[in-house]
Amino acid sequence: MQSSKKTILLSKKGMKELRKEVSKLERKQQQIIKELRELDKTDNHDQRLARIEKLAELEIVENQLRDKELYLSHAKLFPRKRDALMVAIGSVVELIDASGRMVRYQLVDSIEADPSDGRISANSPLGQTLIGRTIQDTVEWGSKFSKNQLTLVRIS
Repeated sequence: MQSSKKTILLSKKGMKELRKEVSKLERKQQQIIKELRELDKTDNHDQRLARIEKLAELEIVENQLRDKELYLSHAKLFPRKRDALMVAIGSVVELIDASGRMVRYQLVDSIEADPSDGRISANSPLGQTLIGRTIQDTVEWGSKFSKNQLTLVRIS
């Protein structure tokens, strides 16, 4: 978990997904509590074991819910107006590799990152390399054994 005072910048999609996760966890929590009440009415050995398992499941769900609610309490939407001249968190960038293949990413906070959906963390190696860059800059990242190189062609 990030520092409890740090603002987390999210896209509209990220904010919606986080709220959805909180709602889902709240529903799951209520369902488990309901199941526990039903188990309280029984007295056999198997039901007591089932109750112990439900209590453990409830603890996990409540911990996840607390984490998500904490993220949500510190979350703010990306600023509406971003500088299209320089890459910052929230920027959508288009990059071209050496073979001419174009990729498009949005830089987001790590909680929202999903590279398969085109959202990369601003804290990732590529994200850190992109922050502050301008159009036509060539970015390199990787290890001493394997370097990746992309040219920044558009920022929005």
